[in-house]
Amino acid sequence: MRVLVTGSASHLARVLIPRLLAEPDIDEVIGVDWRDSGLFQPRYTEVLLDIRSPQLSRVMTGVDAVVHLAFVVMQGDLGSNRYDRDLARNINVCGTQNVVTLAAQSGVRNLVHLSSAAVYELPTHFKRATESHPRAALPKFSYAVDKTSVEEWLDEFEKRSPDLRVVRLRPHIILGPQSQPLLRTLLRLPFYPNLPDPQPVVQFVHEQDVAEAVCLVLAKDTHGAFNLACADSASLRTIQRYAHLAPLPVPRMLVEALAKAGWKWLGRGTEPGWLEALGYSLALDSTRARRELGWKPRFDSWKSVLDGR
Repeated sequence: MRVLVTGSASHLARVLIPRLLAEPDIDEVIGVDWRDSGLFQPRYTEVLLDIRSPQLSRVMTGVDAVVHLAFVVMQGDLGSNRYDRDLARNINVCGTQNVVTLAAQSGVRNLVHLSSAAVYELPTHFKRATESHPRAALPKFSYAVDKTSVEEWLDEFEKRSPDLRVVRLRPHIILGPQSQPLLRTLLRLPFYPNLPDPQPVVQFVHEQDVAEAVCLVLAKDTHGAFNLACADSASLRTIQRYAHLAPLPVPRMLVEALAKAGWKWLGRGTEPGWLEALGYSLALDSTRARRELGWKPRFDSWKSVLDGR
């Protein structure tokens, strides 16, 4: 099997590509990104290319499966273009549409799209969201807006292109040694926003377990969406108390004001929509992935995910 991975310089790709190459049924992995990944592996080929380019069709010749990771997660990653919302949306939505369309035209049979738990309507009222939970992104959370737009577009595309099997993986917050540096930094801070009770809860999933889910999808004849998350959840207050001896509660308005000022005037951190999302509970039901894919997370509690980061 020949597998093409978009976003091959991304944080998750650093974990996924070596894991794919360890599979005996995978003969070659092709990485596509506009940045050099720095990966040097046997049977791995890298192509420097924008996912919005029509030349991507040439790279897809003879490819059996596409794993689509390319996405602007933190706009701060765009450097001097970090405030260009139109650019981020163009990469995320139009870039994904180009990848999926060219995959179908090139005869690719399987496509794994890395979606997100952020597509789900909030709040979930402390009920675990299944894959059928309504989708509705927070308006100011641009990452979630783009992920939701992509899924809505995929709904219509799949009706027109039944020969391309599309699987959507919806992981919760991905942590691990290769995960987003900003997320790891936030968890190391000895304070947390002081939110009213009942405390909103979050979940995590380890990067290795997400990579394992991708491999399982490629090996099985399945379709649809799969939630990925550890078995339990916790509030930010509980998480910070586990990570620090005496974390300080800080007024939420102060945290948001500092984050907005840092983003607007200093270009630090990321867009404030991420902080807004932390004020809502979101826990996932990952029963379908466990049952149909045989997914067995190695890190299956929020504590083990944090300890394994």
